[in-house]
Amino acid sequence: MGFLEGKTAIVTGGGRAVLKDGRCGSIGYGIATAYAKEGANLVLTGRNVKKLEDAKEELERLYGIRVLTVQADVNASADNEAVVKQVVSQTVDTFGRIDVLINNAQASASGVPLAEHTTEQFDLALYSGLYAVFYYMKACYPYLKETKGSVINFASGAGLFGNYGQCAYAAAKEGIRGLTRVAATEWGKDGINVNIICPLAWTAQLENFEAAYPDAFKANVHMPPAGHYGDAELEIGRVCVQLASPDFKYMSGETITLEGGMGLRP
Repeated sequence: MGFLEGKTAIVTGGGRAVLKDGRCGSIGYGIATAYAKEGANLVLTGRNVKKLEDAKEELERLYGIRVLTVQADVNASADNEAVVKQVVSQTVDTFGRIDVLINNAQASASGVPLAEHTTEQFDLALYSGLYAVFYYMKACYPYLKETKGSVINFASGAGLFGNYGQCAYAAAKEGIRGLTRVAATEWGKDGINVNIICPLAWTAQLENFEAAYPDAFKANVHMPPAGHYGDAELEIGRVCVQLASPDFKYMSGETITLEGGMGLRP
């Protein structure tokens, strides 16, 4: 029996992505795989229906869990509160409970300097990231209170260190970091554990970026001191399992920086 047998987790941005060597190629799918191995039933959201269906087929076949996929896109032109409430409603109708909310999804127009950033590009990052986290946390709160559940959000070194060309992305991620700390303060009395991870993972997007633009990759993507990038499943996904385990909980409100091979560093 896994740590999360009988639990239900929502993972935003959880569509299937793989690296050339077959390992999990995105943080969302790495988390979904780690949770599936521990017996959790999953609700995966995203914009790409095929990636969601591919994830459902593989995870159910390999690990014997149940996966609900819901196409959902929080953006500047949508009724976002209704979009998120629909995801939560389908989750409760299907599984009857919500134990873990993992806000992973994020889009952005990275590489565009602040002075050239458009309002549309800024909105893309804020709506897909900060607003999505806000709506999902609000909608899931009553169910997480019932289960004494966990919220795991994602920030980034882009906000911590001010990465060039990532003004909107950094702003969204720092907003999420602040929101996480407030939720930890307000929801602690309800038994809800709220944390945020700042990861550096090797993903299919980075793999493609390195192949297409090797010079830009060398200038902007720096190897962690341990000598390798984080593994989306084995390092980041497993940390998310720990943060939701009934036997192991970090102090609510911690910012956890995860670098390749370095484990957890509050």
